[in-house]
Amino acid sequence: MDDGEQEGSGGRMAETFAQLALDMHEAEGVEETVESVVQFALQALNCSFAGVALHTRGGPPEIPAVTDPVVAEIYESQLRGEDGPLIATMRDRATVLVRDTTTDDRWPDWAARVSALGVRSVLDVPLALGQSSPTVGVLGLYSPKPDAFDADDEAIAHILARHATVALATARHERTMEAAVDARKLVGQAMGILMERYAVDADRAFTILKRYSQDTNTKLRDVAQELIDTRKLPS
Repeated sequence: MDDGEQEGSGGRMAETFAQLALDMHEAEGVEETVESVVQFALQALNCSFAGVALHTRGGPPEIPAVTDPVVAEIYESQLRGEDGPLIATMRDRATVLVRDTTTDDRWPDWAARVSALGVRSVLDVPLALGQSSPTVGVLGLYSPKPDAFDADDEAIAHILARHATVALATARHERTMEAAVDARKLVGQAMGILMERYAVDADRAFTILKRYSQDTNTKLRDVAQELIDTRKLPS
């Protein structure tokens, strides 16, 4: 490839990444964001399949987007057995490249399963805001060809991962804020019911809700929702 072709290719890639950034930041939520990530990976990288696994607080990682059922099977087998590059990438916030599943000996059981599915090359890239930040998730890239990913693929995957991490963090923050607003609305409605029924002020109504929440080990918003639905406090 001559200099002109390289410049043209670089310009097209820059335009593609610019469009990706717009698509991700205009996505309506987490699911739409990760879907745009995996679809872009198929266009820009030397992979046949792609997927995203996201870290969740207090639970196993979730798998919100895959381009093929084989990716879901690869992810789920690791989540069940806690073995493989996905787990290592999420734990260590480090990129893992498997050049050939038929010869890689780091996770022999996993490699045998993945090779049997027809996947030979794997590139798992962490989605993290920084070395000191917790891992948001992992972008996984897969190919049926051995040694499919070169240095350029890895560099592009890291750029994609950085875009995706920021977009996902924004989408999750917005979802958390929306949930907080909904919770405040529910508690406000429940307080209004108590104030009207028992002729108490706002402070007393909130104290009653909080006491029931603590006594029943139930989230405050759930206590409020039950009161709104049944017009009764939890027994």
